[in-house]
Amino acid sequence: MLKRTYLKLVEYQTEQSRRHLEEVRSIHREMRGYKHDFHNHLQALKSYLDAGNPERAKEYLLDLDEKLMNVDTLLKTGNVSLDAILSAKLAQAKNEGIAVTVKANVPDGLTVSDLELSIIVGNLLDNAIEACRSAEGEKFIRLFLGMKGKMLYFSMLNAAGAKLKKSGTLFATGKSGAHGFGLRRAEAIIRDHGGWVKYNSEDGAFTSEFLVPALP
Repeated sequence: MLKRTYLKLVEYQTEQSRRHLEEVRSIHREMRGYKHDFHNHLQALKSYLDAGNPERAKEYLLDLDEKLMNVDTLLKTGNVSLDAILSAKLAQAKNEGIAVTVKANVPDGLTVSDLELSIIVGNLLDNAIEACRSAEGEKFIRLFLGMKGKMLYFSMLNAAGAKLKKSGTLFATGKSGAHGFGLRRAEAIIRDHGGWVKYNSEDGAFTSEFLVPALP
């Protein structure tokens, strides 16, 4: 029964991650479309100004700016898959009033699949956002993601509530018995690739860190 429950949870989360990744890729394609249309936008603005109609030009700019605000939140890490994952989650964090600091620079063509990256990074950020909700005072996420040789290195510090008690490699909570099933999934994928992951809980803060082979 436990095995069936676990497999159902894995299946659910994998499908959830796949949908999430496709949704953000759609946003990315939309943003590229706006960039492609940049010349047309300039021509439209020029025609309004040449016709002596600056108010219409202003309205056009305001409308374009509003639309671009919805798609120009994508980070530019150098890796399209990570751009999508990070951008969606961090936009969610900002919408919840969480101060976000990110430094990320990652190449394309990683050996870790897009789906695996979605599960790992998405779950860690979901956990950070959830932890920030229970934090008192400043709510923040500080994230670093980059390469160390052929290894992908991730480090994140986020606000949290009271220090959690460790249960195995994770942390016990009254809510679910462990600090996120998602953390267990992330850990399993990283270890399957020969990497390591470490979590640490203190009063007011939680840290996540992993290192995994990611280049051929």
